[in-house]
Amino acid sequence: QVQLVESGGGLVQAGGSLTLSCAASGSIFRIDAMGWYRQAPEAPGNQRELVARISSYDSTHYADSVKDRFTISRDNAKNTTYLQMNSLKPEDTAVYYCNTDRLLVVGGRNYTAYWGQGTQVTVSS
Repeated sequence: QVQLVESGGGLVQAGGSLTLSCAASGSIFRIDAMGWYRQAPEAPGNQRELVARISSYDSTHYADSVKDRFTISRDNAKNTTYLQMNSLKPEDTAVYYCNTDRLLVVGGRNYTAYWGQGTQVTVSS
């Protein structure tokens, strides 16, 4: 069974840094794009917002609100993605979720999406 497990969340003061990790485990054959989303209680409709995304060939995309502050990376050998977050602001407070919408398990025929359980990031002012 495939699992995505996030770690690295916590409480930090504004201006500080945190690094989130997301490790995918199980009988994995291939993972295409991976990404980080966040969900804040005050978000309209409580929707998850795309924060950053990285393709299998390391092409990256960032939300405008985190450009030049956050960096996404991945280690394909470890099936792990990272989110380095610098210059954190109180508005970055949210539950951060790891995602892949295209993961192929060993012996599988179709790509499937997976989500992690989320990790809380709280930035105090």
